[in-house]
Amino acid sequence: MSRIGKKPVELPSGVSANVSGQTVEVKGPKGTRSFTATDDVTITVEDNVVQIDPRGKSKRALQQWGMSRTMVQNLVTGVTDGFKKELEITGVGYRAQMQGNTLKLNLGYSHDVDFVAPDGVTITAPKQTQIVVEGIDQQQVGEVAANIRKWRAPEPYKGKGIRYKDEYIFRKEGKKK
Repeated sequence: MSRIGKKPVELPSGVSANVSGQTVEVKGPKGTRSFTATDDVTITVEDNVVQIDPRGKSKRALQQWGMSRTMVQNLVTGVTDGFKKELEITGVGYRAQMQGNTLKLNLGYSHDVDFVAPDGVTITAPKQTQIVVEGIDQQQVGEVAANIRKWRAPEPYKGKGIRYKDEYIFRKEGKKK
């Protein structure tokens, strides 16, 4: 039995959900998102509660049960609060700044790195050493943050690079004489 799947997804005020076939569409103050579930689960909406139930006792149906519930919960969270990833830049001369829809990164290369924000994602740089990625799609926000981090991942000796806010970098000791 899925412990996650058993819990119903409650819809806060200002959020509505519609089910047509296997597709759930959630509308909220920040926008509209939809998710299409597999045929292994049944989705119902009643009294501001979305309930997901498996069709049968097969292993795949039980797997899809918990995953589908989590996906619907992420839709509700996205249209109410949104998702946010914070990145920090560490290193001498490393900095970031926004110019319109483009994030300009100085990361020690011979050229500046220009990263264009995709639709549905908002990138801000409140400080020169801080980047905030926000949006209503958790997968897209995480992917954009990972693509920014990929330009200069933190290295283990001095810790220079772009890292997530609460990420721990395992530090290595340098060479001995």
